[in-house]
Amino acid sequence: MTYTYHSLGLGEPVILGAFTYILLSWGLRNVFAKDQARGMQLVKQQKFTEAIFFFEKSVTFFSNNTWIDKFRFLTILSMSKMTYKEMGLCNIAFCYSQTGNGVKAKEYYERTLAEFPENGLAKAGLNMITSFS
Repeated sequence: MTYTYHSLGLGEPVILGAFTYILLSWGLRNVFAKDQARGMQLVKQQKFTEAIFFFEKSVTFFSNNTWIDKFRFLTILSMSKMTYKEMGLCNIAFCYSQTGNGVKAKEYYERTLAEFPENGLAKAGLNMITSFS
């Protein structure tokens, strides 16, 4: 972006490039990851039951659009190691654990590990649930 602005002879290409990146990042996340973001807002408000709905929508979206998640460094400008689908599954499990539904939490942690065997959050969550059982 900065190079493009520089090539066009526009003043302050670094500032314009940074501004463009921030604007694109914000916009793309609000388009593609809006349900994930809404779920996180609800978790911060401790509205775990309501958050599950949005995390499930996010998991469905990224399951149906795997290319967006796979190339998230371009499509959402996200450098996260964890995919949005993976985050959504872990967040659903966490929300169920916070509502006292250990059976559903365990089910979602196991689903996460079935699809993403190296997920440390799911391993830790599952270990915690089984240690209390």
